[in-house]
Amino acid sequence: MVDLHTWAIENLWVRGGFPDSFLASDERLSLSWRKDLLRTYLERDVPMFGSRIPAETLRRFWTMLAHHQGGLVNAARFAAGLEVSSQTVSRYTDLLVDLLLVRRLQPYHVNVGKRLVKSPKVYIRDTGLLHALLNIPDRNALLGHPVVGASWEGFVVENLINAAPALSVPGFYRTSGGAEIDLVLELPGGERWAIEVKRSRAAKPARGFYEACEDLQPDQRFVVHAGTERFPISENVQAIGLRELTDKLALLT
Repeated sequence: MVDLHTWAIENLWVRGGFPDSFLASDERLSLSWRKDLLRTYLERDVPMFGSRIPAETLRRFWTMLAHHQGGLVNAARFAAGLEVSSQTVSRYTDLLVDLLLVRRLQPYHVNVGKRLVKSPKVYIRDTGLLHALLNIPDRNALLGHPVVGASWEGFVVENLINAAPALSVPGFYRTSGGAEIDLVLELPGGERWAIEVKRSRAAKPARGFYEACEDLQPDQRFVVHAGTERFPISENVQAIGLRELTDKLALLT
């Protein structure tokens, strides 16, 4: 039996955070509302900002970003797909970031004597819109879709950043050698949290997470999974549910 908190989080993940979508009476109405919202953004809201981007071009780009959820920004690749310049792609991305539709998560730079990834990662901020862009109608379809892991990662990252105290610095850590942390939160006062995101409730991080923690020496180390249980994975790493970790961050504000 699924508890109420788990059901609410799953529903929020699938439908997104817009009230009319989240509270719709069924999945069909929720998806229909989100697709109408996408059309509104493309046909009315974006032109209000003085943009001369054709609506269909921006939709294609937005959909490309959805397929690339949680990936590193590669302006040249997107530019080739749209037959525009890399500078134009950067302008499109800036627009979606300014409209709070896309998050550009910057790499967390620290002097550890290793070659670090310099490109930011990109996420569609509302996973309901992500799923609408990819025509994913419901939870069952999402669980069988290739984007499921990246979608869950983006959902967790967005919620944790929003729950963190003001002036927290979010980022991700990745080296050319494969050491990686999905989300690094530097909290006011300098405390550093390392957070890995796993959809599976087994919640075992890869070797690269431990290597990255050796580099950064974070004060807290968590793996966020899809359940509600909290349990130790290793001496310094705790598996934890999203709700509990957001509550833990909220207490610091």
